[in-house]
Amino acid sequence: MHTADEYRRLGMDRQIDRRDFLNGVAMAVTGASAMLGLSQTGNAQASSASHNAGNYPPDRLGLRGNFPEAVSEFDAIRQGKYATFPVADGEIHEEYDLVIVGAGMSGLAAAHFWRSGLGQSQRILILDNHDDFGGHAKRNEFHYQGKTYIGVGGTLGIATPFPYSYGAKQLVKELGIDVTRFAEFNSRELEAKYDLRAGVFFDKEHFLEDRLVVGNARSAEFLQKVPISEAARKDLLRIHGKNPDYMAGMTEAQKKAKLARMSYQDYLLNIAKVSREVIPFFMGNGGRNNKRVDTMPALEAAEHGSVGFNGLGLKLEEQFNEGSYRFHFPDGNASIARLFVNRLVPDAVPGKQDMNTVVQAPIAYDKLDVPKTPVRIRLSSPVVRVQNEDSPENSKSVKIAYLKNGKLQAVRGRNCILACYNALIPSLLLEIPQHQKEALAYPAKVPLIYSNVLIRRWKAFEKLGVARISTPGMYHVNMSLDPGSTVGGYQGVTTPDEPIVVHMVANPNKPGLPRKEQNRIGAQELLSMKFEDFELKIRRQFERVLGPAGFDPAEDIVGMAVNRWPYGYAYTYDTLADPDVPPEQRPHIIGRQRCGRVAIANSDAGAAAFTNQAWDEANRAVEELYVLNELT
Repeated sequence: MHTADEYRRLGMDRQIDRRDFLNGVAMAVTGASAMLGLSQTGNAQASSASHNAGNYPPDRLGLRGNFPEAVSEFDAIRQGKYATFPVADGEIHEEYDLVIVGAGMSGLAAAHFWRSGLGQSQRILILDNHDDFGGHAKRNEFHYQGKTYIGVGGTLGIATPFPYSYGAKQLVKELGIDVTRFAEFNSRELEAKYDLRAGVFFDKEHFLEDRLVVGNARSAEFLQKVPISEAARKDLLRIHGKNPDYMAGMTEAQKKAKLARMSYQDYLLNIAKVSREVIPFFMGNGGRNNKRVDTMPALEAAEHGSVGFNGLGLKLEEQFNEGSYRFHFPDGNASIARLFVNRLVPDAVPGKQDMNTVVQAPIAYDKLDVPKTPVRIRLSSPVVRVQNEDSPENSKSVKIAYLKNGKLQAVRGRNCILACYNALIPSLLLEIPQHQKEALAYPAKVPLIYSNVLIRRWKAFEKLGVARISTPGMYHVNMSLDPGSTVGGYQGVTTPDEPIVVHMVANPNKPGLPRKEQNRIGAQELLSMKFEDFELKIRRQFERVLGPAGFDPAEDIVGMAVNRWPYGYAYTYDTLADPDVPPEQRPHIIGRQRCGRVAIANSDAGAAAFTNQAWDEANRAVEELYVLNELT
């Protein structure tokens, strides 16, 4: 709930003067802004002088990510609206060697692998339900006072704790990315120059008062400043120090087995015996893929380096250190998507692009889907039905129906790869067997939000001495300055008087429920929310956290993009929530089996939310169809 006074105080009722965004040329806010997903309550962004938001998706701010139009047909697909193939054979006039559903990292890689193996003349069509290519690799652009500010709207980089396959390593090299240069572009000079550190904002809903504490969150000095009772503080200091063996009398194997079957929260409460008042301190302490203190296995918490385990005498072999191939562009993996498109559709991203040029390379979206070009990328085209044109065993081609401008259309492919949201596949490809449908329905993708907020200046951050603020009790669980790396000629921010993008992350969940159920509830929550709902939460958070340092959300927020991902990152297994079965019985292994001339890719098919996994699944799908074509 809100009041009219709060709306005015936060700036929810304001329209930004568009002359700020067009180099002195005033421009009225019109209904076109709403069509482009731009807020008229303080976030109506204009385009740069070189392109307009009508044909340049990164300029479209407001509600992005899985924006409403991109996923509006999902329920109808699930409910069987297209159970009968909705386009007559006589109305299918386009045929391709390969049709790929999904223009994300896996779909783009699949097209690249297919051409590498079968030749550059192969005719490929890529269909995607979004208005931009890249999938979760999303880019937001703000144009303000003659300068462009880039925000990461989705997948950040190519780091992974797991080894890269040979194929994935070769792909990085083919795309012209030298990961060893990352330190050169991603310096922390700004933080060092202004003595900026990390901080934690403790909110009064979970602690005794609103308070920002800056410094090392594991130090005794920091813990002494946490707004919590003295009894709870003693527990905090104890758990962060040298712990006794809380599981004395058990063998190491017994300890690990027990830790694998309990949550970190249960370990803290029932084994380490901390007060329940302490648990909110650990709300931001979780594992990958939206695991929280109540859903992360205690053993995983120990492997992750969480506090409370150093007295157990465990030999922990796996360390969750995302250091392999660490690299990212100012827009995250969106520039990697651009490198793919440069190779696949050269007219759309002209010139020979590599890591030094692609960030600012011109993109001609009107060249993505041009007749007679070998590869075509057709955006804003949600696929609603996929069907082998005979029994899966005898099929020689596949029909793919999709919506374009509200009209049903269809194409035919000799082969098809579904590099899309795997849980939707049972409703797209009806001929797959029941056990495969059940396997595909097993996981629950991780919902999340990446919000980018452009502010006029970051003097409040400087005054507080922070570059990154953890806000575990609030809707967005952190807010960080994003000065921008200098890779590709993009010039990052240098002084506190300059505008800057603040990057925020939210992981909607329902504490107390199993992780998959939390994910499903979080997804539904995101789907039910309007941009105004997100904007209000963001402005309130800025006021509470930065207001004491002079930040005025009504005056200082000049742009906003909310990248909501109800169908976010691939579900990964853990010892607390998933059965212990042999690898070949894992749901993702069963779910990704080829059906006729349709193969399945996407990181979902690898049960790992990493870019290299998406590439490996694309490679596997291409190889499955390649073998099939060789045999037939």
